Amino acid sequence: MTKIAVFVSGNGSNLQAIIDAARQGELPAAIELVVSDRPGCYGLTRAQSAGIATLAFNPKDFKAKGHYEELIAKRLKELEVKYLVLAGYMRLVGSVLLERYPRRIINIHPSLLPLYPGKDGIGQALAAGASETGVTVHYVDEGIDTGPIIAQERVVIFPGEGRDSLEQRIHAAEHRLYPMILRQIFQEEKTWPGVR
Repeated sequence: MTKIAVFVSGNGSNLQAIIDAARQGELPAAIELVVSDRPGCYGLTRAQSAGIATLAFNPKDFKAKGHYEELIAKRLKELEVKYLVLAGYMRLVGSVLLERYPRRIINIHPSLLPLYPGKDGIGQALAAGASETGVTVHYVDEGIDTGPIIAQERVVIFPGEGRDSLEQRIHAAEHRLYPMILRQIFQEEKTWPGVR
């Protein structure tokens, strides 16, 4: 069972998909902690309802990113967390966490990267008049959605489709793809030489 922490900033629907997959035995992971940079977000409510420990902070209370990341890193170490899973975490991960979790920080983004990185990938695709978009699971590096791509799923944009409809279909693809890819990553790790 792989110990993970999930990072959220908003509603937490991808967090819920991960919680559900773990409960149903589809994802061999134990969610040890949910971390959020927005103390009032609904993702924290989802975590608390599932009996998962939380760590919430306001970045404005810290002089620098490194300060709150040290706080997070200390808690992650105490809990022996192996992977950080970003699920709608709207903050760039800094050097403190990147250096301690190399190739162990994973994100999901609502576009076919490298297209439409950063905030509002869905809105960017619609504004561009794209005929398709999708979702991307990738490793996190120091850039904005620039890390190595792990998996993608395409989503067709129907002519004249509005944001609400597209958003629902993007979320459905995310909720299906993310737990499946995480399972593959955690299972494959067990076969790597020297990994405990």
